[in-house]
Amino acid sequence: MTTEEFLVHALSRRKMTVTTVESCTGGMIAAMLTSVPGSSEVFKRGFVTYCDEAKHEMVGVRRETLEKYTAVSPQTAREMAEGGAREAGADCCLSVTGYAGPDSGGGEMVGLVYIGCFCNGETQVEEHHFAGDRAGIRAQAAERALNILKEKLE
Repeated sequence: MTTEEFLVHALSRRKMTVTTVESCTGGMIAAMLTSVPGSSEVFKRGFVTYCDEAKHEMVGVRRETLEKYTAVSPQTAREMAEGGAREAGADCCLSVTGYAGPDSGGGEMVGLVYIGCFCNGETQVEEHHFAGDRAGIRAQAAERALNILKEKLE
């Protein structure tokens, strides 16, 4: 059983829902979850918040957070996860923000990714330093995000 199949079944059994707020993964996590038959019972919606304005307008990341800490920060990942759950009315939300490459646009470390997971009223954020090309970094980030939620539900 794949991680996404586990999640869809586990969420369905618990009568829980999930949403995603993705930046550098661009909707990959939503695509992985919705590839599973029956996912319509548990998947509320996916937000692709690639730019700062989208993070603010769609899921309520505070402008002050973006200005003080930048879009790629644990603070932003936390607000993305919590705001996504709130806006979608979902029990759980996965958020991802980071630098997938080939460069970061400002000298920051390519592969730096923050993953947020809001579930049952609690939020955790992980910092990761993934290696590889753009596609590899994005795939690793999406897979780790799914696994964080799986660990919460096991």
